[in-house]
This record gives sequence, structure tokens and C-alpha cells, in this order.
Amino acid sequence: MAEEKKIKVLTGNEACAEGALAAGMRFYAGYPITPSSEVAEVLAEELPRLGGVFIQMEDEIASMGAIIGASLAGTKAMTATSGPGFSLMQENIGFAAMAEVPCVVVNVMRGGPSTGLPTLPAQADVMQARWGTHGDHAIIVLAPFSVAETFDLTVRAFNLSEQYRTPVILLLDEIIGHVNERVTIVDPGSLEIFNRIVPSDPPDQYKPYRHTESGVPPMIAYGEGYRFHVTGLAHDETGFPTNSAAEIGRMLERHHRKVEQARDHIVQVDPFMMEDAEIGIVAYGSTARSARHAVRLARETGKRVGLLRLKTLWPFADEEIRSYIGQVKSWIVPEMNLGQMAHEVEWALAGSAPVTRLNKVNGDPISPPEIYQIIPG
Repeated sequence: MAEEKKIKVLTGNEACAEGALAAGMRFYAGYPITPSSEVAEVLAEELPRLGGVFIQMEDEIASMGAIIGASLAGTKAMTATSGPGFSLMQENIGFAAMAEVPCVVVNVMRGGPSTGLPTLPAQADVMQARWGTHGDHAIIVLAPFSVAETFDLTVRAFNLSEQYRTPVILLLDEIIGHVNERVTIVDPGSLEIFNRIVPSDPPDQYKPYRHTESGVPPMIAYGEGYRFHVTGLAHDETGFPTNSAAEIGRMLERHHRKVEQARDHIVQVDPFMMEDAEIGIVAYGSTARSARHAVRLARETGKRVGLLRLKTLWPFADEEIRSYIGQVKSWIVPEMNLGQMAHEVEWALAGSAPVTRLNKVNGDPISPPEIYQIIPG
């Protein structure tokens, strides 16, 4: 009976909220928007019970500002939105990246541009998640393909955010956000939870942006006896603005280095029947569900097809794709956009194998038969 109590039927949005709470998130600020609103609805009810804070903000710009402030005050913080709101958040996502403020941004993707298709799925925010804010910045983006994995990757998003002092984006799509599935909710005490590294320096020696070997400076919260400056301007180790070219370059290079040198820890893929595959499919999110079934259909007819599912979209899994050069003769990339991730696959392969694209932007999901039909042989 005790085991039965751990089984819930949840949507992806509900699992996202549960995962955030399990990770220790205690501050949520957001503005309701389809198809992500259930994340806020669950947290509006649950956070006060846990001593946390839920605030409905006036817009998504303010939502990002609020979670940045909460994180600087020492609280794990999150917001959730969809395409139009994600667009509004970009300036403050850039601020969080520059100021190295850990926080989690959930984007449940829908059709666009503009208000687009509020109730229908898409996967067209992949490049926006990587490059939506201006300037050269590192970013981590995760993409679950099931309700259970939404719970797991929400927890992981907070861990990565805290470990590397960076905003992390969780990209769901409308299908994952609203599908109902059975999920085993583990005891939060059994989860591996990472909390930000705090400084050992006394207050008068603390540098909030110290150039450490890992690239990640220790971080203290406001109100704990330390005074430090936070700005979106280029700054030195003290946090104060600088015009020193050497110091600016060193700071921005460190931002990238802390993610790049940890890419083997950050990047995750899930190979499915790739051991002997001669035809590979690269997919993510709900489209990967169709791709798995298409692989099974192909295997039943003797076609050696496999799926390389991307759990991490950024940093991109270029090394993992290149590891199949010489084995996989051709690739298929199905996605609900006009080929955003296919560009990256082609770049990684550098002409070593052809890439076939399967794209839809009309709000209809990509079905297993549609993928199966374009598998060669």
C-alpha cells in the first residue's frame, strides 16, 4: 500500500510543478499563458503549504525579474510560460546569464509566431532558447519526452542551474505538457539535490565573480552579512562595471568555459536500438515518442533503424552524433518546426551522411507512420 501511494496520474505540466517542489524550489513568479498555466495552478496551491511564495506578476518581463531577485536572496526560483511570454523574458534571461544567477525557466512550446496557435503543439523555440537573448552567452536547455521524465528533468534543471550558476531552460511542448501518464513520485529525500556552492571567504574578501578553476564562483545570498554588486554590465571579479578589455574577455570566456568543460556531465542522450543501426533518427520531445514507434515498425520489417533521442538540446550533442559516423549511413530529423535542429545535425556530420528532414508547422503532431514512410529501404 505504501508503494501505491507513490503512483500518480499527472500531466507533464503537473509533473513539472511536482519536480520543482521536490528540487527545493520555493519561489514562483509567473503570468498565466496557455499551454503552461497548469504549472502555475499547481504551485499556487502547493507553495504556500510548504512555506514558499507564489506571485502572479503583471507580465513575463516582471516574472523573470522577480525570480532573479528571489534567487539572489538565496531561494531556488522558477517561472513558466509559452512562446509569447518567452519572447518577453529574453532581456532578463540575458541579465541572469551575465550576472550568473541560477534560476529555471519553463517554456511549454506552442505554435507561432506571435500569438500563433495557443492550444496546439510546436517545437519552434529551439533556436530561441539558445540565441533568444543578445550577445554571446552559454545556456543549458533540457527537453523531456514523457511525464515521468518531465519530473526528472525539472529536478535536474535546478541541479544544473545551482551547480553552474546559470539560468536553465526546460523546453516542453504542448503534447508533453498536457498528456496524462502514470508517474512514480519518489521521496524527495532520496533525490540527489545540488545546492549552490557558498564562499569560505570572509565578507571583506568575497568576490562574487571570482575566476575559479571550475569557472563557477561561489555564491552567497543577500542578507547573510555580505555586500556585493550585481549588474548586467560587463564587470570584474567584484561585480562592478569595467571597461578593461582583458577583464571583459576573461569574464565572458569563463562564462562559456564553465559549461563547455562540463559538457560531458550536462549533455544527455538516450540511444534506442542504435547498436547496429544503419539509419538513425534524431528527435526530442513529443516527436521522439512517434520516432520510437517508427523504429519498432521499421525493425519489424527488417530495417536497421535506431533513435538517438536528445534529452539535452544545448549544449548540442555533436560528439554523440559524430560517434556514429561510419556506422549510420543516413539520418532523419523529424521536428515540429522548419528544420531548426536539423541544421545542427548537418553541421555535426559535416557531410559524412545525408540528413532527411521531416517538418510540420500546422499544429498537428508528427505521427509514427509519417516517419516510417520516409525511412529508406
